[in-house]
Amino acid sequence: MRPRKTRVVKSGGGPPGRGQGRPLEPEFLYLTTTGRRTGLAREIEIWFTRRDARYYLVAETGERAQWVRNLRADPGVRWRVGARAYSGRARVVDRGRDAALAATVRARSTAKYGWGDGLIVELRSAKARRARG
Repeated sequence: MRPRKTRVVKSGGGPPGRGQGRPLEPEFLYLTTTGRRTGLAREIEIWFTRRDARYYLVAETGERAQWVRNLRADPGVRWRVGARAYSGRARVVDRGRDAALAATVRARSTAKYGWGDGLIVELRSAKARRARG
């Protein structure tokens, strides 16, 4: 049985900000989590920002997002951005403890997409490799 893929795209907020003093980067990141009930791979398409070597996602529905529930159960994740594929760990950013980071991520997301409210998730890579196909 092939793993079911789900696609989630945050709509609204206008087109992504492009060429604002930064090199162009892909609009979407493809995140694969492990289903907490099924154990199957679950892939979503989602907006992202990057800071240093880490990637940041914003869950519009917070803890209710299925992909957030999945990574809470198993923080080992995979993701693709353009031609690069990564594996690593995900964590929910604590806005109280990491207030400066949360503010930076919100500002970057708002600059790129016109939107940045929600639960922030950080992806930290073990190492990068070329994406297949």
